Amino acid sequence: MIHTLKNFNPVDYDFYDYYYAKSKSNFPNNLVEILRYRAINQPKKKAYTFLKDGEKELISLTYEELDIQSKNIAKRMLVLGTSGERALLLYPPGIEFITAFFGCLYAGIIPIPLYPPKRNQNLLRLQSVISDAGAKISLTTQNILDNIEKHFINTPDLAALSWFTTDNYKDSLTESWYPPQITPDSIAFLQYTSGSTGNPKGVMVTHENLLVNSADIDRGFEHNSDSVIVTWLPTFHDMGLIYGVLQPLYKGIPCYMMSPATFLQSPVRWLQAISKYKGTHSSAPNFAYQLCANKITPEQKETLNLSSWKVASNGAEPVRADVLEHFSQEFASCGFNSTAFCPAYGLAEATLKVTTVAAQEEPTFYRVQADSLEENRVVEAQPEDENQQLLVGCGKTEIDTQIVIVNPNTLTTCAADEVGEIWVSGKTVAQGYWQREIETAKTFKGRLANEEGPFLRTGDLGFLKNGELFVTGRLKDVLVIRGRNHYPQDIEMTVEQCHDAIINHRSAAFTVQVNGKQNLVITAELERRYHNRRKKVVAIPPQEERRKLSDRRQGNSDDSQSQITVSESPIFPEIIKNVKKVVSTHHGLQVHRVLLVRVGTIPKTSSGKIQRYACRQGFLNNTLNVVYDSKA
Repeated sequence: MIHTLKNFNPVDYDFYDYYYAKSKSNFPNNLVEILRYRAINQPKKKAYTFLKDGEKELISLTYEELDIQSKNIAKRMLVLGTSGERALLLYPPGIEFITAFFGCLYAGIIPIPLYPPKRNQNLLRLQSVISDAGAKISLTTQNILDNIEKHFINTPDLAALSWFTTDNYKDSLTESWYPPQITPDSIAFLQYTSGSTGNPKGVMVTHENLLVNSADIDRGFEHNSDSVIVTWLPTFHDMGLIYGVLQPLYKGIPCYMMSPATFLQSPVRWLQAISKYKGTHSSAPNFAYQLCANKITPEQKETLNLSSWKVASNGAEPVRADVLEHFSQEFASCGFNSTAFCPAYGLAEATLKVTTVAAQEEPTFYRVQADSLEENRVVEAQPEDENQQLLVGCGKTEIDTQIVIVNPNTLTTCAADEVGEIWVSGKTVAQGYWQREIETAKTFKGRLANEEGPFLRTGDLGFLKNGELFVTGRLKDVLVIRGRNHYPQDIEMTVEQCHDAIINHRSAAFTVQVNGKQNLVITAELERRYHNRRKKVVAIPPQEERRKLSDRRQGNSDDSQSQITVSESPIFPEIIKNVKKVVSTHHGLQVHRVLLVRVGTIPKTSSGKIQRYACRQGFLNNTLNVVYDSKA
């Protein structure tokens, strides 16, 4: 059917208008057809370039090269009859991930992007995904496979996978490749929720979801044939995959990539790449803009020219007004225009984007009474109000996406001045969770009290003002740190298992804002027998007392020895060290503070559930019954 695409070019036309207004058979309805179109009509155009250390062009791919490599990988897997299976993608940042991803699509296999395990890292989450997805295949590089093979003896589920290394595969099988049967409703990939190690859920994202979401993003960000995307976002994350890999393909525009570590080690590399390649579009979570504003030196700024940057999307975590202002001020001398900022809201369950501020529009700021907001009321702050909060608007919807603000208790729509749960409908909403009917019904099939629906229940809180979405918090307890969601119950379980002194089901994980960043705090109840475990003076033991009495009778009494000092093991530092280590190992997070509290003092509901919000308030108000604070 590739011949039917000869007049189609998404650079010039809006996919949504053509796909739904014209005959569907005449236009691409999946990512494979779009890549094949690019390979035939723009074979030598450079699609992706990976930058080593953010500077040197290490490797590039044209559309023709990507098409050929994808066919070879697909045919290699199809020789074993694996069409329709699920495949793990365990790749470091680089071009190899892209060829493997499209190789799966070319084979009719559902890819599952995952972060490759580090050396000596716990593999429980990886094992959970294998079990949940029923995966039989894994694609990776030779170096990563060498590391994982060491775990095969103790992890038979890993050993049972069919492993393919794609970085050393040279055979040519393109002539024997045939396109798979793909419909718009076919699942393109599974996006596993990033926070839960014990109970991960795979979001089923279809080809139609992706193409409509790409059209949706394009309307807001106004890409054209001169656009250039620059990204450091991880490709196993929805924003890095969809905006950093698929959007450039959809529009036929070049993308320059670097690893997340390259950016984190030296934030200026991101902006240097934008300057060097005249990047027009680049996205990142809020913390990345703050990191740049804080770390990039005046000398480094003199080398930057950011005048080409038209869309600086800010999403994946709460957007802060002070960060937008700080970044704009710091880089105005480099040609950065504050109108480039496009705060956005989205989630994997809606493919990626739900709303965004459109290109060349100023972000909207709305100052409200903080006390009222905590009561789910929206009251505009007056100059005399002491407790104020400045909110950033996340823009409006496009195409057919609709938002309803709902009272989660009554399931009725909220008034304009009320905060409620954000419910979403439209063709960008994914199909549900893989093999999880109950969770899918709960999250993706929400209905109002009047039976209107279905809606995606996001678990986020917010309100609409003049059609623009303002996100105020989270209905659920999910923690958002550096753009990734983390489930507190999983962190708490990890903490409770790291030391005998910590009581099971008596801990709470939450975040607090420190210097504009969300930081992880953990409170945990301590077994009573450990409450006084410090270096202390104790009574003389019986045998020592008998020796002292004998010495006194012989006139050898030494009053200075009537007591002895016993140095017990430094139990508190040991516990703190264990907590920080296991949280870092299992969840990839740094713990800001650990508070060990007395038995029975963690706030709980009448049914025994931990009240994390109350724990957080107790921490902020300094009212927790603390035995030991890691800050001490």
